[in-house]
Amino acid sequence: MTRVLIAEDEPRLSSFLEKGLRANGYATTVVADGRSALALAGIEEFDLLILDLGLPGLDGLEVLRQLRAGGTTLPVVILSARDEVADKIAGLEVGADDYVTKPFAFEELLARVRARLRDTGTAERTVLTAGAVTLDLRTRRATVGDTTVTVTAREFTMLETFMRHPDQVLTREQLLSHVWGYDHDPGSNVVDVYVRHLRRKLGAGTIETVRGMGYRLAI
Repeated sequence: MTRVLIAEDEPRLSSFLEKGLRANGYATTVVADGRSALALAGIEEFDLLILDLGLPGLDGLEVLRQLRAGGTTLPVVILSARDEVADKIAGLEVGADDYVTKPFAFEELLARVRARLRDTGTAERTVLTAGAVTLDLRTRRATVGDTTVTVTAREFTMLETFMRHPDQVLTREQLLSHVWGYDHDPGSNVVDVYVRHLRRKLGAGTIETVRGMGYRLAI
């Protein structure tokens, strides 16, 4: 399983990243300071590092500088609120493979993670299958049997989350966090609305309601 190290000191954001990446099949480890990030990235066999620049103890740029000075070729995606061009140039020149500014859409970060992993030849499933439903992650196409089903970007992301966890109950909070972002209103009924959309397109019995808990893909 592909292993991602997350170096982020804001608990809510690190939890959001961890849940989202795990929902997409990655194994994750979270650290909240620069020295821990440097230590783990240097001794553990991770496939990618998501690195915040404003880490306590040791700044993210210094973490990256020391990693590269030590010969580490681990792909690094910087995730930072520093959005000035000079900051981006500094991060890339020190050795980052990509730079994403906050606030961000999880789908964009996920696409960049996948791109960096493809560059290193790390294998990743690109086609998901559950029952009669098939989801092609590269072409963004959903099919039921031999029929192509038209889905929106949000519907696709929700369906992908379900298909990576067949028979597992996913709470509304988990689905909100992954599909809409960690700062979305938890009181919204948007999850229920999109579940109804998917049921109409895939079949009424494909997504079950588990009372008091959430939803489960049942195919």
